[in-house]
Amino acid sequence: MEFHNENGALGLTTNQTEKVLQFQDLTGIEDMTICRDVLQRHQWNLEVAVQEQLNLREGRPSLYASESRPPAVVTDLMGQLVYYTPPTDGSGSGFKKYFRALWGFMWNICYGTIITLLQITRRLLGLEYRPQTDALQEVLEFMQFYEEKFGCEHPVFYQGTFSQILSDAKRELRFLAVYLHDPESSDSDEFCRQTLNHPEIIRFINQNTLFWACSIKSEEGRRTMNELRCGNFPFFGMLVLRENRMTTVGRLEGFSDPGLLLQRMRTIVNQFEMSLVQARADRFEQSINRSIRQHQDEAFLESLRADQLKEQLKEERRLAEEQERRQIEQEARQEEIRKLELQREKIESVDKVPSEPDTSDPDAVHVVFKLPSGQRLERRFLKSHSLEHVFYFVFCHPHSPDSFEITTNFPKRVLNCRPRHTREKVQTLEQAGLKNREVLFINDLDA
Repeated sequence: MEFHNENGALGLTTNQTEKVLQFQDLTGIEDMTICRDVLQRHQWNLEVAVQEQLNLREGRPSLYASESRPPAVVTDLMGQLVYYTPPTDGSGSGFKKYFRALWGFMWNICYGTIITLLQITRRLLGLEYRPQTDALQEVLEFMQFYEEKFGCEHPVFYQGTFSQILSDAKRELRFLAVYLHDPESSDSDEFCRQTLNHPEIIRFINQNTLFWACSIKSEEGRRTMNELRCGNFPFFGMLVLRENRMTTVGRLEGFSDPGLLLQRMRTIVNQFEMSLVQARADRFEQSINRSIRQHQDEAFLESLRADQLKEQLKEERRLAEEQERRQIEQEARQEEIRKLELQREKIESVDKVPSEPDTSDPDAVHVVFKLPSGQRLERRFLKSHSLEHVFYFVFCHPHSPDSFEITTNFPKRVLNCRPRHTREKVQTLEQAGLKNREVLFINDLDA
């Protein structure tokens, strides 16, 4: 791969570097690593990558968010920052506190056990669970309720289900902030009026997290509450990708004023931001490995195609040579058959040659034949004999050419010794102008 000199550490070519800079200008994301990861995920399609980021900023799920297999949520109580503020109504102290904690503990155990048993039973029976309510509709209804009661000044709500925002937060490598609202809690109402509506809180949440909120009175809210193991409200939790799982790294239970919430969120982000840095490094390494494997696979396929082409050409040459060999053998067989046929024809043509007349016969014509080899043949024919008889005499001789013509000496002319068609009549020696003594030349037509 060709890397740009100034961006060798990021593994970017010149064209990819230009797209990263354009993506930064259009989205305002300062971290080039994040920009690179987003563009890589969209096959370096700048327009699609920018559109997805704008959708997320407006709280809309990306095209890739899916509820079919949502990321698992890990709640590690020992590895997270927990902030607790007692309720202002006194339920967080004394007997009420312990009763509430015991009730929450027992509820979580019973709920988790029942849900696990139901899931096992459903899988054994092959039944598909279909929720009675629309999770997305419940989220949208809470957003409408929130704006009607507390106003439109708030962080950007994610307009999707909890499973969808888990998928997007994992894919985008961003912190996930979750707010669960208890309509019966006065602290929850005060938290919405005083804290979530504060400009600094809105700015920090929008810049650093994806924000999702829901009511615990809805089924989607109850599912999320049990998954995050919420105990007190208002509940504000923060999740981040750690070891390839969405992990709860911070939980703020109870009322927090804007300054305190901002301080605690910054503490959580600063402490666990290294998880995102490590996740980005892991993804970059995986991307490089995939790219290397892709180039290796392409090189292997190219080598395989070259070997296959060589084998194909080799096979074609072998077939061509085999075809040529068969053709030569066939031509040799045909030539052998032709010679045998010619030899047989010469033997059969002996009977077509008339008897030689006596030297005292007044109609006898003495003919001298000169073969191409220089050999001379002599024979007497009658003037009434056909030129065809002359042809067969030469044809039957062992030293005569296979294909020949007979010509006179002077003036030179070719004698038509064989008929061209069945009705044509061949001349006699007398008609051809051959008298007493003649010299004829045999010309090899195959020479």
